[in-house]
Parts: sequence; structure tokens; C-alpha cells
Amino acid sequence: MNDKKFLKKLKLKQYNHGTSTGLNSSSAGKYIKSFSPVDGTYIGSVSITSRKEYESLIETAQIAAKEWRNIPAPKRGEIVRQYGEALRKHKEPLGKLVSYEMGKSLQEGYGEVQEMIDICDFATGLSRQLYGLTMHSERPGHRMYEQWHPLGLVGIISAFNFPVAVWSWNAMIAMVCGDVCIWKASEKTPLCSVACQNIMEDVLKENNLPEGISCLINGNYRVGEFMTKDERIPLISATGSTRMGRIVGKTVAERLGKSLLELGGNNAIIVTPESDSKIVLTGAVFGAVGTAGQRCTSTRRLIIHESKYDEIKKGLVQAYQQIKIGDPLDQSNHMGPLIDHDSVSNYLHAIEKVKNSGGKMLVEGQLLNSQGYESGCYVSPSIAEVTNDMPIVQHETFGPLLYLIKYKDLEEALAIQNDVPQGLSSAIMTNNLRSAEYFLSANGSDCGIANVNIGTSGAEIGGAFGGEKETGGGRESGSDAWKAYMRRQTNTINYGTELPLAQGIQFDL
Repeated sequence: MNDKKFLKKLKLKQYNHGTSTGLNSSSAGKYIKSFSPVDGTYIGSVSITSRKEYESLIETAQIAAKEWRNIPAPKRGEIVRQYGEALRKHKEPLGKLVSYEMGKSLQEGYGEVQEMIDICDFATGLSRQLYGLTMHSERPGHRMYEQWHPLGLVGIISAFNFPVAVWSWNAMIAMVCGDVCIWKASEKTPLCSVACQNIMEDVLKENNLPEGISCLINGNYRVGEFMTKDERIPLISATGSTRMGRIVGKTVAERLGKSLLELGGNNAIIVTPESDSKIVLTGAVFGAVGTAGQRCTSTRRLIIHESKYDEIKKGLVQAYQQIKIGDPLDQSNHMGPLIDHDSVSNYLHAIEKVKNSGGKMLVEGQLLNSQGYESGCYVSPSIAEVTNDMPIVQHETFGPLLYLIKYKDLEEALAIQNDVPQGLSSAIMTNNLRSAEYFLSANGSDCGIANVNIGTSGAEIGGAFGGEKETGGGRESGSDAWKAYMRRQTNTINYGTELPLAQGIQFDL
């Protein structure tokens, strides 16, 4: 990829020798270097936030929070709307940066920016709909209602696989709720966060608003710990691995803070005898190889009825032979690289575990090292026949490794699907109404997302996103997920001339 004009369009040229933490300062003298998994090229360096810088940033955020919470919610929504308009103008360069720094296909890079635009639109409308309830009081001359107030500071920890969209799910909702946001982006994709922050800073300046409304810190987990241990930040929203989530959840709980966790997935598609094979293949292949299998919603397991098994297996093997792997900015390619060499090693090690456990590799992935793959991050995808009792099936391999499992009846299929620690996304492919409804019932999928005749990957922002069990239980994005970013207050007003007590208690003086 020789044309780097998109970096200049995003004002990233100035960051080739270090960036700000969000306060335009750098005293630590330490930097994160960003190398593209696409071609191994050094893109730029981002300064690591020092403890001193962090404390200064928190002070700035606290001052901004006092001003921001007193601005009416619809006017806060107007700022988010303007940010969405700015993203529309920058969609092409920002989408290319996402693709180049992370390695996902250009279409997915553009799609991620579109997701940001969509959540801005959603949040703008939400700014006029932060509803509370009105309740009837048991006492005469009283009325009761509830209202929602901003939490104050919200900490956001995001992962490399969606380097900009997941931040926006949190930040745009939190902002219309009256919160200010502190973002600890992934150290694997730091320039994406700098670009988003640059765009946000322009919008805030144009509206004479304090920069502390949106802050950025950079670094590894130690910098993240600044936030998770900080009692001044009521809510930490963290997206990443289950291992990371356990640490964050425990740390925040110890100080009685709130955490919103969106963690790993071990997602399955159930294929029934009545399914449409074309839809099955499209959903399964995109779910398994899209983003090189590095989505938390990627399809890991395909649970196929014995009557359809051979047909689907044959179709998948043929489809995998047609997958084009290469530079993700070339839109003729289906799959780009993994994020880094560690991810490649973990993927190849998982394949060996499958074989050592007795699994059969129908398509065995390998490291690609010929011309065009010089970064060392490109692999080919894998398909393996396995049984549900293999320990490797219980774990999430963050790469393009798809397991095929055979079943006899729907009860068995659901037992297999639910028999993993994770509970994020699930799907059933069927034209049988009873099977579809049973899958969606309380006896069916135990996941936070359950789809019919679409894959596990590719959620819309209008619905709450998240899952159960080791996925963390948090919900981001649409529906009423906004309530996580606010504090609920119940109000009772006595407009009478007496003071009756609840539950009929008598207290005479």
C-alpha cells in the first residue's frame, strides 16, 4: 500500500514522532510504535500516557463534566450529530486507516465508520428520549416518578478488532447522557483512536466546548489500570478477552464501581434439515473468515444436522478454495492479515491442538510467506471436523478456525451450542417455524444475540449488543443500553398538607 494520503487527511502526519494523550502534551518520553499488519510498514508512534499526564487529564475531564451535564440533552445531541456529519466527510480516509492499521477488508473498514455514523444518528434521537417513569403513590397528595442523571466520567477500554466503532457505541451514548469520556484505545491500533480524537476535537472547538468532554489515553494494560482503579470514574466499559474482563470486573468491583463488560464469544450456527444451503454457506463463510476470524461475533462452530452434513461440508470446502487472501485495501480480496505475529502463533497452535485431540482438518490453515505476504501476519483459514467433548472446542480461538459438529435432533444441537462458557452470538438456519421459535424461546439459545437465517456476525446498532456467561453480561449500543451510562433517581413529592407515611406507619408526636 504505497498511497498514504489518507494519513494526511486525518492529520496523522504530525504523529510520526509521537502524539498527544488528548491534552496535547507528552512528558513520559515513551511511545507505542504502530506497524501495519498489511505490509509490515511502520506507520507512526503514539506517546504513552504517564501518571502525571493522566492526573492532569482527569482534572480537565472533571471540569468539563460540570459544564457538559448542565447543557440540555438535546443540545448535547446536536454536538453528537455534528460529529456524525464530520465522520461522513472523513469516512473514506478513516475507513482506509482502519483497514490499514488493523488489517480488516476495506469494505469492513468503511462499514465500521458507517457504524459510527449510525450510532451518532441513534444517539441524536435518543437525546430527546431519556425517559423516566411516573408511578402512582400509595399515599394521598403524593406523586412519584424517576429520572436519570449523568454519571460524570466514563472510562472506555476498546479492543483492536473494532478500533473505532466500539468506542463510538459507548462514547456517543454516554455523551448525550451528559457524561464525559476517557478512552483507553488498544495499543495495537493507536492511530485509529488519534484520528477519531482529532475529529472530535475539531467539533468541540467549533462549538466553544471544553476539550475534556472527550479524552484519550494511550498505553498497555498498566495505563488501563489508571482508570479501573480510579474511584473518580463511576463506570468502566471494557471490550476484549474474557481474561481481561475478569481482571477489570474484579478491580472495579473492589471499589464498588460499575463495569460494562463485552467479552469473548464462541459463537455457533445451527443448521437444520429445512435450511437453505445457499444462505448457510454465505452466513458461515463470512462469519468464519470475515475480519480473519477476529470478531467477538465470528462463527466458531457450525452445528449441522446429519442429513445436511455432507452437503454443507462439501460446499464449505469448495468455498474456502475461492477465498482470496491479501492486501485488505484491494477490494477483490476477501480476507486480510491477522493483527500481529502473536495472533498467528496462537492460531497455528490451535490447529495443532485440534489435530492432537483427534480432530480432522478438512482445510488446514497455514502461514503464508510468499510474495505479497511479507508482514508475516497472513494465514489461510481452516475447517476442522470435531466432537463437542474436545477441550479446544470450549475455547475461543481468535482466528479463522471453523469447527464442524454433527447432530441428530434440535435438542442435541441446542445442548451443544449452549455447552460452552461464552454466550455472545448464535444463529439458526431453518425454514421450519417451530424450530426457529423454539431456538428463540427460553429453552433455546442462551446467548445475548440469537438470529434466524442470518449469521452470528454483523449486528445493527439499534439493538443492545452483548452476551451472557463469560461474555460479561454487559450491553452496548442500542435499545435501552443508555441506562448503563446514567444513575437512576426515584423522586416522591408531597403536595398535600399532611405527612402520611408509607406502609401506613403511624408516628404521632
